[in-house]
Parts: sequence; structure tokens; C-alpha cells
Amino acid sequence: MNADPVVVLTLALAAIGGYLLGSVPFGLVLTRAAGLGDIRTIGSGNIGATNVLRTGHKGLALATLLLDGGKGAIAVGLAALLTDGASHPILLAGFAAVLGHNYPVWLGFKGGKGVATTLGTLAAASWPVGIACGLTWLVVAAVFRISSAAALAALALAPLYAWYFAGPAAAVMALGLAAMGFHRHHANIARLLKGEEPRIGASRKSS
Repeated sequence: MNADPVVVLTLALAAIGGYLLGSVPFGLVLTRAAGLGDIRTIGSGNIGATNVLRTGHKGLALATLLLDGGKGAIAVGLAALLTDGASHPILLAGFAAVLGHNYPVWLGFKGGKGVATTLGTLAAASWPVGIACGLTWLVVAAVFRISSAAALAALALAPLYAWYFAGPAAAVMALGLAAMGFHRHHANIARLLKGEEPRIGASRKSS
């Protein structure tokens, strides 16, 4: 059976639009605009909110967190608006937004780790899933004071939350996001196993 051209075009546009939106490197843009230079030369070299916090500018870190989460949510919201709530374009746009954040074409495909964008995507696709993942992050972060451990816990549980609250299709997307997130955190996982991962608020000179 031939694929419906309209469906194919819709999915393609959702993927491309989500990727381009997700690839906007807000952490890099904000720190440069604030005169702090290239965030990629600071701390872990990551463009996300956790590394922006290492500059000592909490306001910039918060803005990065909100904007990175927001671009995932906006990708999902726009896909929902333009497709009358069709689930597959929505989920694809959200996944593509995280992919764009992690592998932005503008930065040689070297981006962030996608935690905030993943949470924004999941929250927009299914708010109970977003809340469950956010609470998981907060609890683990409060107990262990390690950002990466909190992120990995939220990512690991996201497919289960998605299956329960939003169904199989959302669970598949969440599983893909979790796999991508774990891959992006491979260095953090190695440090966690060695007991060398820095705690929230601590500075780190190398990635």
C-alpha cells in the first residue's frame, strides 16, 4: 500500500520544524549576549542550564532552563495546532526538538544533553507525564544533590510514566528520548560509578 503523500509531508514537516526549533542553542546565545564568552569553554562545555549555572549567573541558568524546555513544548504545541491533534506528528516533532538540541547543525552537531527539552516535550505531550518526570528529578536532586543522577532517574522512568498516562505511542517516544539521554550522559554515568560526579552548585574544570 502506498503511503499517503499528505501524511508523509506532515510527518516530514513535523520532524524538520521540531529539529530546527530544538537546535536553537539558548545557553550559548544568552551567555554570549551577557558578555560571558563561549559557554562551551566553561565547566563541562555543555550548552545547557546546568553548565550555565557554573558561570555563577543563576538568572541566565534559569532563563536557559525555561527556554530549552520551552522549545520542546512549543514544537509539540505547534504540531498539535497545525495537525488538529494528530498524535504521530506531535510525538515526532517533540522527539525531533530534543534531537535538535542534542545535535544542532549550527554547532557541528555538538549540543546539550536534552534534559530540559525532554521534560518540556513530555509535559506538552502529556502533562501528567511531565509532572511525574519533573517530580522525579526534584526528589532525586534533593536527596543526592547530583543533577545527572536526577536526570537519569527521570529519563529512566519516563517510558513507564508515558505508558501509564498517555499510552504506547507516547511510551515509545519516551523510550527513544531516554535512550538518547542516556547516551548523552555516558561520561556522567562513568563518573557516577566512580563516585566522582560533582554535586549541584559545584564547579568543574573539565568535561
